[in-house]
Amino acid sequence: MIQQTTDTFGTFFTLTDWGDTHGDAMEGRVEGCPAGIYLDPDFIQDELNRRAPSTGTLSTRRCEPDTVTFLSGVDEHRRTTGEHILFRIPNRDVRINEENRHVIRPSHASFTYFKKYGHMDNELCGRASARQTVCRVVAGAIAKLILKPHGITFSSEVLRTGTPARDGDSMGAVVRGRIRHLPAGLGEPVYNKFSAQLAFAMMSINAAKGFEIGEGFHAAEMCGSEYNDLQNPDFSFRTNHDGGVQAGITNGQDVWFSVAFKPIPSVRFDQPSIDFEGNPAILKGSDRNDLCVVPRVLPVVEAMAALVVTDFMLANHHINQP
Repeated sequence: MIQQTTDTFGTFFTLTDWGDTHGDAMEGRVEGCPAGIYLDPDFIQDELNRRAPSTGTLSTRRCEPDTVTFLSGVDEHRRTTGEHILFRIPNRDVRINEENRHVIRPSHASFTYFKKYGHMDNELCGRASARQTVCRVVAGAIAKLILKPHGITFSSEVLRTGTPARDGDSMGAVVRGRIRHLPAGLGEPVYNKFSAQLAFAMMSINAAKGFEIGEGFHAAEMCGSEYNDLQNPDFSFRTNHDGGVQAGITNGQDVWFSVAFKPIPSVRFDQPSIDFEGNPAILKGSDRNDLCVVPRVLPVVEAMAALVVTDFMLANHHINQP
């Protein structure tokens, strides 16, 4: 049976993207964007710059300027036309690691892509690379610009990180996201709850291993009288333990959530492994990968949240569809 990847996110506002970390470019198509949205080039580039590598010790030595070109769906005044928005981001700094091509990378896509697709070459696992998230950031920037007139904003922060065992080791992190000024009523029970779609979006990000909304796992340790979000006569809430979502529907409070990311599998020292035929092999260390997802993952978390919100806003006719 031929297996295919799933490259589209969303229902009413969708991102479809293609390309991989070692190809010529990352490309994508956004559908469902209303006409007349000004695609502020400075804002979009700022979002891309937040995701770009830095000079810090945790960042990859790969250098990508990440400049986006819009190929359709945008007029000469940089306003959307209502048609599909096609965009392209060139890959400028591509290098093939010949030493590691046929060695299984522990806790990476090597083994699972081998079992699912029959790939015995790590260069064929490029869609699993975090390079793909650059397309999410472009689409998320467009979504933020759509939502801007509605006053909806997104923010993120690093709650904590792990501690590397040695120099060149990687570490995990927990990221807190927050969505402000959402209207009440977004979410479609029972299987298309706002919280369920938000979890789906976050867990689709590379290295994501855990998600919680509101008090999350801490709620399991609380009693109902402590947890319940009581309301005042004017319907305002005294607390927000539910994280802005009740019965899968937004209640008008801030939506706050956390995402746990595992340590990035690639480290900067050699690791024992096996090749695709099961023979012992050494995976060579490399500085072409980050040592932690933060801070580069923060705009990705916000982007995915913006895609979810825009999808629900269109579904509930808070935004006019094209």
